[in-house]
Order: sequence, then C-alpha cells, then structure tokens
Amino acid sequence: MQDLNIKQLTLGMRTIAEEKNLPEDVVMEVIEQAIAAAWRRDNGERDQEVRAELNINDGSANVYVGREVVEEVGSDAHEISLADAKKVKSDAELGDLIEEKHEVTGFGRVAAQTAKQVVLQRLREAEREVVLEEFEDKIGTVVNGTVQRVESRVVRIELGKAVGIIPQSEQIQGEYYSPGSRLKVYIKDIERDNRGPQLILSRGNTEFVEHLFSQEVPEMETGAVEIKAIAREAGRRTKLAVASTVPGVDPVGTFVGGRGSRVNAVMSEIGDQEKIDIVPYDENIEVFIRNAISPAEITKLEINEEAKTAKIFVAEDQQSIAIGRGGQNVRLAARLTGYELDIETATPEKAPEKKPRKNIEDSLFSAIEESDE
Repeated sequence: MQDLNIKQLTLGMRTIAEEKNLPEDVVMEVIEQAIAAAWRRDNGERDQEVRAELNINDGSANVYVGREVVEEVGSDAHEISLADAKKVKSDAELGDLIEEKHEVTGFGRVAAQTAKQVVLQRLREAEREVVLEEFEDKIGTVVNGTVQRVESRVVRIELGKAVGIIPQSEQIQGEYYSPGSRLKVYIKDIERDNRGPQLILSRGNTEFVEHLFSQEVPEMETGAVEIKAIAREAGRRTKLAVASTVPGVDPVGTFVGGRGSRVNAVMSEIGDQEKIDIVPYDENIEVFIRNAISPAEITKLEINEEAKTAKIFVAEDQQSIAIGRGGQNVRLAARLTGYELDIETATPEKAPEKKPRKNIEDSLFSAIEESDE
C-alpha cells in the first residue's frame, strides 16, 4: 500500500494502546475510521456512508459502502435501485441499506495523509474521553488545579492528567487568573459534543461556596448545622441562609467562626471583594424575609403567599440599605427566599392632634363661675 501500511498500523496498535492507556478495541476502531476516511477520499464522496473492517491477523482491510434501496435513484453514491439491490441481496426491500464490499489495496498520498490526520485526531479524543471518565465520580466536588492558559472567554485549568475549562459565565467577576497559579475549582459537568468531551469547571456558582464552607465547618458533616439556601453574585456578594438541627447551637455563629475565622477562610479563596452575609433561616416566611433583607430594618410587611410576593415597607433612611447598590441586596434576598420583593417607603403615622392646654388662670376662673351658678 502506498504511504499507509496497514500491517504496520496493526503491529503498532498494541503499542499505541499501552502508551495512551487506551483499550485495544478503541484503538482498532480509530484505525478503521482512518481507513474508511482514506478510502472515501480516493474512491467515494465526502458524505458517503463507508465503514472499514481490519483483520489484525493478516493485516488485510475491507471497506463496506452503504447505499439505501429506493424506487428512483437520485445519487449513485448514496442510493441503489431495488433491481440492482436484489443482485447483491436477493431478499432486499425498499428502505434497506445494502453494503458492497471492497478490498483495500492501496491509497494515494493525499488519502494516506487524511488517514494519518484522522488517527491522530481520534486518538486524542479517545484519550481525553478515557481520562475524563476518571472524573465522572468527582462531579460536584471541589479539587485543586493549576492555571494552564488564560484565553478571551475561558480559563484552562490543569487537573493532573486532565485539563478543564472555566467558561466566562462560571468565573468570579473581577478575579485575575495568572498561568501557573494554583486555585480551587468546582467540577460542574462533563460536556460531550462534536468536538469531544470537555470538563466544565466553576468558581462562580453557589455550589462552590457551599463546598468551601463544608471544608471549614465540620458541624455540617455531623448535621448539626446546614445551609438552607444560597444566593450569589460572584465577585460581589453572597447571602447564606443557615439553620441548626441541635437546640442551643447558633447557626450563624457556627458559620462565622471565632473572630470570623471560618467565613474569612472562605473569603480568602473567593476574594475579599465578595462580601458574605450569613442570616438565620426560619420556617416562618415573614421572619425569613426580615432576616434576608438585613441589615435593613422593616417597618411593615405584606405577604401574598399564593403569588409568592411581598411588599416591604421601610423608613426613608433604610430604603437605600434595603435595596442595596444597584438593587443587589433586595435581588439576593428575593432569590434566597423565593419571593418577589418590592421595597416601598413607609408613610410616617401622624401623631394625634393635641388640644391646646388651658393655663391655670383660665381653669381657676372656670371653677369660680361654676360655683357661683
């Protein structure tokens, strides 16, 4: 064969499988795909259905070209008439796929180059698939990684053998990533598309903050305290609603830690520019909303539980605190509670009108007049 020796590929298959830590059947499939692509390049059409079979014992290869049985042939490369199909397969029917066998004897230079490119590309994809399968059971955990490369829309993170990406939507706003620096990342998912499998990482989601707290708050593992809800705008502010399952345990104090040690440890990982509010969770929605909107003080609260909306009335000097910069405080409180919150200024109640006080002389004269009568 010209430029592509199938026997050499067959002999090298086991070596490739060992070096790449890939199953032999995966490597075999890759080589067969390459042979099919090379044959198509020399003898067929670009979108023609071609598959190859490789005999590892004698190094021979055959390709099978599939054509659909139709009444009227529009394309000889893709379709075959029923009469011609019956010559190949006597019981052929309309709609069947008829495969014609061709022995592979040689490739042209361009086709051989095509085959080599397919082998390299498919081996890389197969290798990445095998590596990423090791991370299937790590989805939903936080691991350490090293910044490999920073691109315009993604940051590539090296995680041992695998490389994952942090998309722009999963990054912490305003965070600077420098190649070679180490950081913690949350393994969010493994996406599989036409470009192959891709490990998706995050530092900007709520689960990342929850995992960081679980590492700092051992009481979460014992179940003494828990995070009921999280609302986060990465790089700016996070609100946590926490609760205790053990009487007498202060959930907020547990998460904050002595002199703020626990919350500060989390902030040092996500950046000091992101503030963290920790509020007590309450089954009573009115109490929960009051806690969530803190540090603002609520004057009056009107709740529609059916529509999941609430009107919050605050004093004029508390309005900007309740809303927060750019509406951040009320927006996070709404996500935390699951209620649509509307902030309004409370109208100060009018004090009862006081009657003018009579002076002592008027009272005295009135008493004298009454006694004369």
